[in-house]
Amino acid sequence: MKSITVEELEQQIEKDKAVILDIREPDNFNRGTVDGAVNVPLSDVKEYAAGIDKTSTVYVMCHTGDKSMDVVNSLTDAGFSAVNVAGGYRAWLRLKLSQTLSEDSFAKQKTADIERSIIKKFRKSIWRKFTKAIQEYELVKEGDKIAVCISGGKDSMLLAKLMQELKRHGQVPFELVFLVMNPGYNEDNWRIITDNAKLLGIPLTVFESDIFN
Repeated sequence: MKSITVEELEQQIEKDKAVILDIREPDNFNRGTVDGAVNVPLSDVKEYAAGIDKTSTVYVMCHTGDKSMDVVNSLTDAGFSAVNVAGGYRAWLRLKLSQTLSEDSFAKQKTADIERSIIKKFRKSIWRKFTKAIQEYELVKEGDKIAVCISGGKDSMLLAKLMQELKRHGQVPFELVFLVMNPGYNEDNWRIITDNAKLLGIPLTVFESDIFN
């Protein structure tokens, strides 16, 4: 079975030579994908493949690079030139985050844009409701030391940014720390969490636990 790294795939995209099938479910695809990819859920691959030119190379991607292996094998047996995207969309996301963070000025601007959007773009839907709850239930008092526990998901990351903005713009002085436990994540998952935190401007305090072991 042929495979390709996400770095090699990026080069193919730049040459405009990539036919990419993203076999994840539509809700995952709509949250993000590789430039130019076509969403063909696993159950629809066989029907979609009937219309593909067999002289074209088809790159198949799932979330981790595992399910796409079976699709590549099936397409190859059917006479197609098919290649698996090693690591899947997760590897692609990690590559894009690393590239963004390597461009320091761009990363800082991105962080600033995110912080500005909380106060402006999402002022009514998120920021006002958040500050109203803080005030109504007296959740933050002067001298408090507050820990935000980061799981790596969007909810905890958003809460961390909201607390940062409250500390910067609020009237009550308090301390703030961001805690994350690493229970033994694989390198890819852990890198995504730390890269996202860096891009968002969230300084992490990490506890290693190895619970998975």
